[in-house]
Amino acid sequence: MSRNRDLDESIKAERKLIAMNSAFRLFSEKGIDRVTMPEIAADSGVARQSLFRYFSNKTELVIAIGAWKWKEYISANNAKLPKEEIDKMTAAEYLRWYMDSFLDLYREHRDILRFNYYFNSFVQGERATEEQMKPYTEVVEQLIADFHVLYEKGMRDGTINGDIPEEVMISSSFHIMLAAVTRYSIGLLYRDGNNERELTLLKNALLQQFIKE
Repeated sequence: MSRNRDLDESIKAERKLIAMNSAFRLFSEKGIDRVTMPEIAADSGVARQSLFRYFSNKTELVIAIGAWKWKEYISANNAKLPKEEIDKMTAAEYLRWYMDSFLDLYREHRDILRFNYYFNSFVQGERATEEQMKPYTEVVEQLIADFHVLYEKGMRDGTINGDIPEEVMISSSFHIMLAAVTRYSIGLLYRDGNNERELTLLKNALLQQFIKE
């Protein structure tokens, strides 16, 4: 009986992931507002009834995908830099690596950036509650906690500009860089040019403010 239950749970988890992958692709390509739950069910091959058992409504599905995709990216990105290497770095060196991650997003993960653009307007329009947003905000809170460790290290080793408050530094670095790479990814800047070069200039301008030479 237990083996059958485990098999059922495994099949359920697999189908749920298939549905989430389909939804993420459709949302990234078309925009969240333009995609319906029946469309996701048809695209994924997951029965509509099953989809609504996994997620009671579209808002729940969208937030689950947001949390899942950012966790997945952050985990993969962090795996590129083992803790032993981080421990050897100055805070300034680690901050440079952190800021380079935004360029990595632009190069390799524009689908996440497009989804995130649609995500923000969707959850605001749906007036998602604090409780509904909890899976997503937990990811953000972990990023803030990780940045706090970086900032505190910078205060100890003297490589970070302590004249800039921690909350200002993380807010400006995250929001400015994420907004910039998102705009380039979804085509809000209607011009030809070397987008990556411009993003690099923006990154370096911020680092000049954050890092002590």
